[in-house]
Amino acid sequence: MSPIAHFTQEIIDLLELPCEAGTPIYLGASNIEHMKQRHPKDYNQYSPILPDILNHPDYVGLNPKDNSVEFVKEVQVGEEYIKAAVRIALSGKYYARSLYLLQNNRVKNFIAKGTLKSLTNPSK
Repeated sequence: MSPIAHFTQEIIDLLELPCEAGTPIYLGASNIEHMKQRHPKDYNQYSPILPDILNHPDYVGLNPKDNSVEFVKEVQVGEEYIKAAVRIALSGKYYARSLYLLQNNRVKNFIAKGTLKSLTNPSK
């Protein structure tokens, strides 16, 4: 299985992740099925840009509930925020696990609280 993205040093440093730059992110069949079942409309619309979301996010954060790494991309010129969550498997590999549209006010609250950190504008 080929990786669809890799962690950058910037994201690792920003979130203090325990991995090295270039660590691959995979997308397995069970992950695709999970995304299709949980958010079919979002998966159909945004799955073609999943690698772009993971390789070029606008915001990143750590979800304290499940320890996933959240990659958030602003699409359609600031109108929508798409979240892709990545989790570490028991095997030690990182897998894209979720893909769905976030509510704008929720994203703005996460940015204001510092839960989501900006990669495009460090002052955000």
